[in-house]
Amino acid sequence: MSAPRIIVTGGAGFIGVNAAARWLSKGWRVSVIDDLSRKGVDKNLAWLRKQGPVDFARIDVRDAGRVRRFVESRSRGLELVLHLAAQVAVTTSVEEPRRDFEINALGAFNVLEALRRLKRRPFALYSSTNKVYGGMEHVRVVLGAHQRYRYVGRPHGVSEKEPLDFHSPYGCSKGAADQYFRDYSRIYRMPTVVLRQSCIYGQHQQGNEDQGWLAHFMKAARAGEGLALYGDGKQVRDVLHIDDLIGVFETCWKKRGRCAGRVYNIGGGPENILSLIDLLRWISGRLGRRVEVRREGWRPGDQRVYVSDIRKAQRELGWKPRLDVEAGLVRLWDWLGRPQ
Repeated sequence: MSAPRIIVTGGAGFIGVNAAARWLSKGWRVSVIDDLSRKGVDKNLAWLRKQGPVDFARIDVRDAGRVRRFVESRSRGLELVLHLAAQVAVTTSVEEPRRDFEINALGAFNVLEALRRLKRRPFALYSSTNKVYGGMEHVRVVLGAHQRYRYVGRPHGVSEKEPLDFHSPYGCSKGAADQYFRDYSRIYRMPTVVLRQSCIYGQHQQGNEDQGWLAHFMKAARAGEGLALYGDGKQVRDVLHIDDLIGVFETCWKKRGRCAGRVYNIGGGPENILSLIDLLRWISGRLGRRVEVRREGWRPGDQRVYVSDIRKAQRELGWKPRLDVEAGLVRLWDWLGRPQ
């Protein structure tokens, strides 16, 4: 009997390459599609191929025909699909809203339709975002301890009960895909789960100003380059190391009967928060010198604080982060210091 198969869309990206490598290590047959449009992902793919046999095809998820044919040709033994392919930057979505929509919303729809056509439908996980909750202007935010913004009256953060309020073209496109994945479970009884992810960081992240700010700050500082600090730097996020995120993926697969059709907020939670200024101070301590920054204005849709309430995932899946912020930062810093 052959090993089970997994398809990872966006499998050469930051999250995708880590997920594909994890399932390779479990002995699965791993099929990956990626259009390789993001800078640096060719290196990720080269690394992944060294981890084991990878079935790779260069496919743009906007091409419904190619997506459908790829899925159909790999349907035998197909147990799991991770839909991770995406346009990932809010700023890019503002500049190119049509492209953002076609990749994120239409691309997700193409994947769902390809899976719906199969006689035996695999479990499908969608990598969504906290941006589906918008700017959350109705929630009071104050400046708290350590010059960090915090919510008033929400010690556990934002739960899945928070009303959706798509903000920015990116929020709209990811939110539309989020809801399609939810609804295909209800209407077509397809086993899907949606993870509304907070700030993910770790190895193989090609960080830049638009996305992947932890890796971007570290890389620029190590190279002696100046950094743009958008807003006042007191913005807070709950951060989650990539190894813990892939752990959630594994848990969802193992407990697919429980989590099919459900949505979970996934992040570091209140115990793993970090501000931009916090990270700059941490990097300065590592380098032994101050990191030079230039001040810029606020960017569209940039929340002053976002912290995930992860209690639903803890309660229903038995999952919680294993790696704390300090250990995670050290792990990323050390990885960036290795020859790439």
